[in-house]
Amino acid sequence: MNLKLINIGFGNVVSANRIISIVSPESAPIKRIITVARDENKLVDATYGRRTRAVIVTDSDHVILSAVQPETVGGRIDNDDMNGDN
Repeated sequence: MNLKLINIGFGNVVSANRIISIVSPESAPIKRIITVARDENKLVDATYGRRTRAVIVTDSDHVILSAVQPETVGGRIDNDDMNGDN
């Protein structure tokens, strides 16, 4: 299995193979997911104090907050797949 790392902003990377979804933080269900992850110590805040624009859910039930738009993060995954990068 190749390890693909995706830049989620400010030099932070996430393993693309572990990502289940990348969603906007606006809806109430996503806000609940963030709250539950925080309570269970499974929340990673990679926003550096900026506004949360994307919520990344992993297969280990960790939730990662990013200041980069979900479309941008998703595009980085697609671009790496097309370019054959690892």
